[in-house]
Amino acid sequence: MRNHRAPVVTTTQGVVRGLRDGSTITFRNIPYAAAPRGAARFAPPQPHQPWDGVRDAIEPGPNAPQSERVLGDIDMTPYFGTGWSRGADYLTVNVFTPADRGEGRPVMVFVHGGGFVAGSTRSALYDGSAFARDGVVLVTLNYRLGIAGFLDLPGAPANRGLLDVVAALCWVKENIAAFGGDPHNVTLFGQSAGATIVGGILATPEAAGLVRRAIVQSGSGLGAFTREQAARVTRAAARALGVEPHVDAFADIGDERLVEAAARLVGIDLRTASRVDPLIGLSPFSLVLDTQPAASVAAGLGADVDLLTGTNTEEGNLYLVPTGTYATSTAADVDDAAARAHRDPDRLVAAYRVSRPGATHAELRSAIMADALFGAGSRALAGAHAGHAASATYAYEFAWRSKALGGELGATHTVELPFVFDLTNRPALSGPRALLGPAKPPAGLAARVHATWVRFAATGDPGWDPYDTDRRATMRIDTEWTQVDDPRGQERQAWD
Repeated sequence: MRNHRAPVVTTTQGVVRGLRDGSTITFRNIPYAAAPRGAARFAPPQPHQPWDGVRDAIEPGPNAPQSERVLGDIDMTPYFGTGWSRGADYLTVNVFTPADRGEGRPVMVFVHGGGFVAGSTRSALYDGSAFARDGVVLVTLNYRLGIAGFLDLPGAPANRGLLDVVAALCWVKENIAAFGGDPHNVTLFGQSAGATIVGGILATPEAAGLVRRAIVQSGSGLGAFTREQAARVTRAAARALGVEPHVDAFADIGDERLVEAAARLVGIDLRTASRVDPLIGLSPFSLVLDTQPAASVAAGLGADVDLLTGTNTEEGNLYLVPTGTYATSTAADVDDAAARAHRDPDRLVAAYRVSRPGATHAELRSAIMADALFGAGSRALAGAHAGHAASATYAYEFAWRSKALGGELGATHTVELPFVFDLTNRPALSGPRALLGPAKPPAGLAARVHATWVRFAATGDPGWDPYDTDRRATMRIDTEWTQVDDPRGQERQAWD
């Protein structure tokens, strides 16, 4: 039933009606680009056609085609959502804005993670009510995933999922003032794959002027595939589908078959004579670039964008603990992780054994995986960005440990998200198999983390010293917050 007393906003495509709930007005499923049907799935995003009348924006819409994601014994439903909600018109945004309908408010645009193959605005973790409560206009967005979004197909533009994010940012620039936001104060932030996309946006000339600040949560400035690596994935996808590796052959294949084929690509060995696989076999999709984002940023792209970047202390645990492979880790597993991650694995393992005396095989394996996926690339991005005087660079390490799965999950990948969105009180996030574990998180930690993200978006200063290539000042976030200098110095040097 329509609520004709609900708030309405006029966008460049038409009028949308949202839903007021306490201090927040929410608009869901607003198109920012045309539905990617047929051959358009492999083309740049196109403008959405205008609509007549008032479009209800009160219910979640469809999301990008994807398969259901399960990570062993941990319940990641709040993160991944419940899978694919079918419908072609999924290049959409959700907008959460304060109910008092002010103007000129800071804008934050969130890019979800999910290994470039999963996730959406429907995920429970991305409720932006706390941001709206605290005076921010929060935008979440869907983008193309998997084969449609990131397979490097001859005849098609690369990185179509990233191009979707650029299109969403253009929509924000044109429309966000109508929702109370300041189009000149936009902070783009993302987590995991979404964070790597944020780093890619910094290195994208077409995105210049769309973003004032950026937050990279557990991403990588070294996470892009080379053309050679991407071509290996493309050939495997074509074989799986029984077609030629060209966009014309993919255009008529249904989304169901593309999703099924994408699931069969995991585990391809992407190591080449000159490069390791930046995702160490965990995903067959990433950005495809001739130059890594960190190198492009070092050359000056994104130099005018303030940057906050960081990782979690035990990122790698998410890929080991829920599957039972953490406790069974051996010295051979440590060596294998290093061989997947580094051109000189013996040197890498030696450095970690020196810097972590007494560490178990499981701890060493997890730490090497964490730096391969996120740590080394985040430090490279921070160092590259810190070389420019036009903007500020800040770094953090999220160290609060979840007691899930018998206390082993720890400060793992994704665990910071409920704190950033100030949602730690949600029942689905607590329990022995839930992300936050059975114990109640420390009082006030979520409020402080969330307020720090809001402060950075509003002012460009999270509240601690900037990062530079001498001190590498980093805020370690736990029940107590401690600023440390170069917290991974010896291990960092092994990756340099």
